[in-house]
Amino acid sequence: MSRIDHIGIATNNINEASKFWHQIGLDSGEDHINLEQDVKIRMFYGKDENGNKTHSKVELIEALSENSPIAKFILKKGVGIQQLAISVNNIDNLISSLIDSGIRMINTESTIGAGGHKIAFVHPESTGGVLVELVERLDKE
Repeated sequence: MSRIDHIGIATNNINEASKFWHQIGLDSGEDHINLEQDVKIRMFYGKDENGNKTHSKVELIEALSENSPIAKFILKKGVGIQQLAISVNNIDNLISSLIDSGIRMINTESTIGAGGHKIAFVHPESTGGVLVELVERLDKE
């Protein structure tokens, strides 16, 4: 089953950007450092009527250095929505299927992202201009 997993927002200051999301009632978990992408990540969750975390999330992303892809994104486009992430089953089979059908991938193999989940990025050239992150959540949250 595929569904929206999260929307990634590039920010210059994750703590300042967090204030709004907290104010509207979203809770955040622990920050994650992704050394491969050179970023700090903070996920925000809503709660359903039973107090359980909702599936769809907001992800704030802060560059750790000027060499980070997020720093380059902000330099080129400014802060704001950087990617749309979709939860998928069996990401490795999906990547192969997408490549076979002519979809341009940034990652031709899945890598490990925040929280230890498998991820891969689809090039915006193949998605109508949107960077799409595929996420196979190992905990099925």
